[in-house]
Amino acid sequence: MKKTAVYLWVITIVFTILLAYFQRRTGPTKPVRGTVNIENTDISYRLIRTETTGTDAQIRIDMEGAPIDGYYRFRRYLSYDDWTKKSMQTENGYLVATIPTQPPAGKVMYQIVLTDGEMDYPLVEEPVIIRYKGHVPAIYLVPHIIFMFLAMLYSNRALLEVFYSKAKLFRLSLITFVTLVLGGLVFGPIVQLFAFGDLWTGFPLGHDLTDNKTAVAVIFWGIALYKTFRNTARARWWVLAAAVVLIITYMIPHSLLGSELDFTNELAHANL
Repeated sequence: MKKTAVYLWVITIVFTILLAYFQRRTGPTKPVRGTVNIENTDISYRLIRTETTGTDAQIRIDMEGAPIDGYYRFRRYLSYDDWTKKSMQTENGYLVATIPTQPPAGKVMYQIVLTDGEMDYPLVEEPVIIRYKGHVPAIYLVPHIIFMFLAMLYSNRALLEVFYSKAKLFRLSLITFVTLVLGGLVFGPIVQLFAFGDLWTGFPLGHDLTDNKTAVAVIFWGIALYKTFRNTARARWWVLAAAVVLIITYMIPHSLLGSELDFTNELAHANL
């Protein structure tokens, strides 16, 4: 019995880590990476898509000793701005583009083009969008991450329990629900307040997918907790459904449809 429990926990931990890795590697804040060949030299690039307000974002391209130059253009996302074009600066073997900082939730579109003097080599066809965020104190960010990870961990363990003994479903459901509420509905909004200036931007106040999917997961786990507490005939199926819903929420890229400033309103405000 104990050996089986150990196996179940090993499977749970490995699966949860894979889910966490998937979430980290997906979504609108993941850097755009690639390689372009110039003068028989492979030039690797990493185009960032998030930065902290108050700091100009810097995109650094390793020249790899190749005789190349570059320029970039940028403008605020959701604005009537004209494109601003600038030459990249050379610093210690790197070509550097600097994107000016914006208020929290402000976005900037940018494109980088490398050149060997004869041909231009755009790194991407479509502009990359970078979003700025406010600084989040670790005292709020760390608990948010820990509780969300624990919620996923115990949710996955409850999922396995559905097909094993079902004896621990209530305890696993209780831990999952509590950690999910703490991570998603307590520390989550606080993190968002520091990062983007709003506690909640999901339904009915907005369409933030992260907030909405968290709310759906909490509702499902709340029902599953109630059903396991009452020990109803269909309790395990509610646990199964809640666990699957939470897995789906983790599969949906983090920060998708998140907070963003609409700079086109500046013109409207100016005409009032």
